Amino acid sequence: MTEEKPCKVCNLSRQKSYGIAVRSLEDLKTKGRETLGMDSKVLVSVVLEEDGTIVEDEAYFMCLPPNTKFMILHSKERWGPAMRAVDGGTAWLGESIEIDELDSTFTGTESWRGLAQQLKQDLSSIIMMSEEELQCLVDVSREELAKELGHRETKVQSLQDTLQRVLDQREEERQSREILQLYLQAAEKESSPASRGSSQEVDDVIDGMEVDSTKVTAGQSSKFCQRTLMVLKGKTSPETRLSNQDLQLVVNEGLQNLSAALSWDTEKTKDLLQACEEELEKRLNKVQALQSLRNCTQGAEEEGNRLAKRRKKAPFQS
Repeated sequence: MTEEKPCKVCNLSRQKSYGIAVRSLEDLKTKGRETLGMDSKVLVSVVLEEDGTIVEDEAYFMCLPPNTKFMILHSKERWGPAMRAVDGGTAWLGESIEIDELDSTFTGTESWRGLAQQLKQDLSSIIMMSEEELQCLVDVSREELAKELGHRETKVQSLQDTLQRVLDQREEERQSREILQLYLQAAEKESSPASRGSSQEVDDVIDGMEVDSTKVTAGQSSKFCQRTLMVLKGKTSPETRLSNQDLQLVVNEGLQNLSAALSWDTEKTKDLLQACEEELEKRLNKVQALQSLRNCTQGAEEEGNRLAKRRKKAPFQS
């Protein structure tokens, strides 16, 4: 028998929330209707109260951590963010204290403590965390995180390494999707009659980073955005988490300017710059491989068309 999972439910107004224990998504809908005083025959949908994510898949529901808060909606209701500071600043009186406590847990410089508690209750909640939340746990000091989780520092170090690998994997997947999208766009343009005469433009799209890098002006090159600086100061392989344009920007910046922007010594900055150059070259090689694949495919199609024309022109032999 499936073990019961503790959950929290509320309606669209969020004025009250209730704690229930359910065994499945369907059980959540049934008990949620009863708890919130809804008609048992009314069709309802389930979304995450936090961001409105629709919950329809049973496996996804089972992956969510305990005490996740759900919103039960009628068929004509639509999720909306919580409204605060209305009615002259008195709207908070109608909200539960519990909501304010949960919100305060995930704001400010101590937001990592709430995330740490999620991991302590359910380690599988890693898969539900955003990249910002994962990076927050990676950046916190090992001593503080160990104290919060109640684990040894060696175990916490292993956990942070795992979180960093999850971040790196997500970035690699994103890069792969970007490269595939470039290839599909180029293939679509090649097959379009309107773009037969613009093959050079398609080649520029496939060549990617080298073309985009010309758009980076000298005024921009010395101004890294805050996110780029934060990623560069990451603990493990920051170069894998930068976009192609950001990588090109770092490489173009040079050793001295990069060292000044990061406030690092020359030797440490040199290692990072070399890693960024190698990562950029690796991505260029991937793009070039896709371009070669496209050229081979195009050549095979042209050869097939020529053979088909020859067969049509060949005289009929009795």
